[in-house]
Amino acid sequence: MADLQDDLRPTAAAGEFDDLSEPYADEAVMAAGPAEPYEPVSAPDDAPMTRAHAILAAHPVADGYNGLPWALKRLSYYDLEGGESTVGTDVPRLRRGHVGALFWSLHLPEGLDGDRAVGATLEQLDLAKSIARSCEEGLHPACSAGQVADARNCGRVAVLLGPAGAPAMGDSLGILRQLHVLGLRVLTLTGVSWASDAGLTRFGEEVVREMNRVGVIADLSGASAPTVRRVLSLSRAPVLFSRSAARALRPHPVNLPDDLLAELAAAKGLCLVPLTAEQTGPTVRDVADHLDHIRGVAGAQCVGLSGTYDSGSAHPQELGDTSCYPRLIAELLRRGWDEADVALLTWGNVQRILRGADFTARAAQQRREPSTATISELDG
Repeated sequence: MADLQDDLRPTAAAGEFDDLSEPYADEAVMAAGPAEPYEPVSAPDDAPMTRAHAILAAHPVADGYNGLPWALKRLSYYDLEGGESTVGTDVPRLRRGHVGALFWSLHLPEGLDGDRAVGATLEQLDLAKSIARSCEEGLHPACSAGQVADARNCGRVAVLLGPAGAPAMGDSLGILRQLHVLGLRVLTLTGVSWASDAGLTRFGEEVVREMNRVGVIADLSGASAPTVRRVLSLSRAPVLFSRSAARALRPHPVNLPDDLLAELAAAKGLCLVPLTAEQTGPTVRDVADHLDHIRGVAGAQCVGLSGTYDSGSAHPQELGDTSCYPRLIAELLRRGWDEADVALLTWGNVQRILRGADFTARAAQQRREPSTATISELDG
C-alpha cells in the first residue's frame, strides 16, 4: 500500500497553519503568532526566581505528561478549583507554577489488551472530559495549537488528551480514527505486536501513516531503538518522547542515548524530560543537568518538560507538585540559559509539534483516503 505522503515533510511554514475548522483558532493563532515568537522579558530584579516568574508569565509551561484522571478515579469527591491536597495537580498550583497546558495521560495498568484496553481507554476519555467540564473556570479542553493558545488567552489551562498506549486502538485503524474524533492526540507506540523490539511490522508502518493522516502524534518513550528509527524515517509529522531524559547521565531504559537524541534533532522531534527521581535524579540540579545535556546534543528546539505528576512517580526535591516549575527555571537561569531558550523549553517547542501534526494531517487528507488495511492482511 503506497504511502502518498512521502513528499510532505513539514517545513518551517507549517507554523503558519492551525486548525481553521475550529472556533477561534484563526484568532488565537494570529494573536499568538505562527511560532510563538519570543519577546524578551525585562525584570527590575535580576534574581533568578524573579526572572523565572517573569518569563513564565509570558511563556508558560506546556506539561507533556500528567496522570490526574487516573489518580482522581479512586476519589469519591475532589475540588480541583479550590485546591485538592490528595493529588499533586490542582488549579491553584497550576497557576502558581505558570502551567498553560497539560497533556493528560490515558495509559492503562499493565496486562490490559484487546477489547478490555479499548473499553478502559474510552472510560478514561470520558472521565477526563468530565473532570475538565467540572473545572471550566480553570481548565479548557483543547485539540490543536490554536485551541491551546485560545485557552491561554482566556486565562485557563489547556488540557490535551494523551498519550494513550497503543493497545487502546485494538489493532484497528478505524478505532484509531474514532479515538482521534473523541480527542486523543498522542499515542505511545509500545505494548503491541506491530511495534516491538524488532521494530515496526507492515501494519505498524500503516498505523504511523494513518496517525499522520488524522493528526495523532507518535510518542516513542519506551519504544525499541529499531522502532524509534523506523518511525523517525517514516513519519511526516514530528514525533515526541513523552518521558525520556539523557541515558548518558542516568542509565534508565526509557532515557535516550546520545545517538538517538541526535537523530531526533535531525527529524525535528521533541524530547520531554520527566521530573522523576528515578529517571533524572533526586534534586532539581539533576533535572537541570539532563536539560543541559539534551540541549547540548539535540538543540534548544528539541527539549521540553514532562512533570509526570500524579502518575505514581517520586519527584526530585523542590519539584514535588505542579507549582514548582519556577524553581527549575530559576536553576536554568543560574546556569546561563537565555530567555529565548527557556521560552522554547516551556512553551514554544510543544506548540511547534502540535502545529506540525496539524499541518501534516491537513495536507495528507487531501492526498490519501482513510486506510482500510487490517493487521491480518499486512502481518498475516
